[in-house]
Amino acid sequence: MRTEIYLVVAIIATIFIILRRRLQPIRDFGTIDAIVPAFNEERCIVDSVERLLQNPYLEQIIVVNDGSTDATSALVDLLAVKHSRLTVVHQENKGKGAALMAGISRSEAEYVFLTDADTAVPSTGDGLGYMLAEMNNGADAVGGIPLSDLNGAGLLPHIRASTKLIVISLHRTFQQLVGGAPFLISGACGLFRREMLVRVPFSDRTKVEDLDLTWSLIANGYKIRQCNRSFVYSQECNTLKAELNRWRRWIAGYAVCMRLHRHLLLTRFGLLTVIPVALSSFIAVGFLTHALEPMVLRGDWVHLPLYLFPWQWMIAVYAIGAVGAIHHRRATLIFLAPAALVYVLICYFVWLSYGLRGLFTGKEPQRDKPERYAHVVA
Repeated sequence: MRTEIYLVVAIIATIFIILRRRLQPIRDFGTIDAIVPAFNEERCIVDSVERLLQNPYLEQIIVVNDGSTDATSALVDLLAVKHSRLTVVHQENKGKGAALMAGISRSEAEYVFLTDADTAVPSTGDGLGYMLAEMNNGADAVGGIPLSDLNGAGLLPHIRASTKLIVISLHRTFQQLVGGAPFLISGACGLFRREMLVRVPFSDRTKVEDLDLTWSLIANGYKIRQCNRSFVYSQECNTLKAELNRWRRWIAGYAVCMRLHRHLLLTRFGLLTVIPVALSSFIAVGFLTHALEPMVLRGDWVHLPLYLFPWQWMIAVYAIGAVGAIHHRRATLIFLAPAALVYVLICYFVWLSYGLRGLFTGKEPQRDKPERYAHVVA
């Protein structure tokens, strides 16, 4: 039954994505300001900002140095000397939400594009144009798809990249269809009406300010949409420890957001998008327990892979990996796709270890910062 449900979700979301491909980009060049919060980003900030400066849709690039203690401040100041369209704001370390609002306050554009300092936004293509088309159709905020920066990345980022494109596209599209809005507009790739963010600003009350803002906008009646033709490339964690820390922040913050926005949980949005995402974690734990039962009771270690990976699932996973391989132009992603189970297991482990604690106590762990690569995606 579980397989049939996922198949229906995939088919419905795929049909909608195909139909939306008729939407043409709006090529209003030089009409968007980009806001980039930065804290200790010396290894990647220059490449990221220079790509933004080359994007024809962007007018002003506003970098907010949020109290960096490395060379970030000096690097962005040097860039500002060379590029008149780059504005640099320096402030004491106040948090990512405060940094974003500081940048928004310096913008006068109708639309602002929010991204991260470790994220490569393509300098060519119509990604932002497709987001503008969604805005033209009545959206107040549009989320793109944050994919993985694989240049300089190790094995774990390649494993995550193998399934990330399909999973994000299908899940958030289906959430929009059934719940009225996608689950999240990622902080790495979001286009917003600036005046709306002045009325409903970012907050640092959680460590997942992008999720908190998304749900705040939904609660205030704004129209949130998903754009599946706008991609950016964010850096991933190269070590399992860093990955665990990042998922701990994400899931504990998600649980705290459920507390903060509990009035949404009984609405169409909450019942059809928020709650299923959380429940699926616990259902999957039950599935894994059931899959391991023959091994535990009968000592059937030889057939363990067949219990965990039925052949139908393997075919589907390889197909998902093929899509990621084509997009990233890396054939190895096809064969790495089954290993993406490690991320599923991390998610479930962290939910049980930290998610429930955050849900009942409202407390989150300290924000960690993964090590950056020296280069961003070409």
